[in-house]
Amino acid sequence: MLNSEPSAELPGSQQQAAGGSKVTAERVAVVVLLAAAVIAFGYTRHKYHQTTEHLQKLIDENAAMRKNITKTRCEVMTVQKPCPQPPAEPCGKCQEGWEQNGPQCYYFSTDQLTWEQARERCRRDGGALVKIESEDEQSFLMHTLRDKMVEKEDRFWIGLTDSVTEGTWLWTDGTPLNKSLTFWGKGQPDNLKGENADGQDCVRMGEISRSGLKWWFDKSCTAPQKRICEKSAETGR
Repeated sequence: MLNSEPSAELPGSQQQAAGGSKVTAERVAVVVLLAAAVIAFGYTRHKYHQTTEHLQKLIDENAAMRKNITKTRCEVMTVQKPCPQPPAEPCGKCQEGWEQNGPQCYYFSTDQLTWEQARERCRRDGGALVKIESEDEQSFLMHTLRDKMVEKEDRFWIGLTDSVTEGTWLWTDGTPLNKSLTFWGKGQPDNLKGENADGQDCVRMGEISRSGLKWWFDKSCTAPQKRICEKSAETGR
């Protein structure tokens, strides 16, 4: 009679089978977890983009609404309270015989006097020998003189002199000449002493044939010349 003994291989086979099943279950669990993580990440990413797009849409709508409110408010304010117009400035006028340029009046004489006499006559008429303070003013005087000069030496005194200190040019109000704003003719001032031992200490302007703004020439203060007087325009009524 054969002995029925338990097979020695059975327990090992069962252990191997059980071990294989455990490994397979762990792998399945890992795969499931990874799949769940991927799905969760994808869902979160999708929701993030949706939230971002929604937020940007709200921002754009808010900006458009604020712009529309501001525009509407400005329109309402304009209708309810229009901007006040600046008050009209009083008009200036010059007395008869004087010519106006902006707020200033100018008198161009026809008689000839020495520089000191011309200065005193301008004072007596309520003004002063002209003080030229801009290119625009020089241009106005130049173009006006073109219509009044009949010969080359027909020139006009202006209020500039260096009779106090040679080479230091002063206007009649005592202010020094701005060296960056001068209109000397070519080679001027030359202080020639041919007609007066004291030289040429006063300034006249005018040159029929010359172009540009360089119309100043020094001259002996005792030479008779025409004059340009200047004063502020009176307030119109």
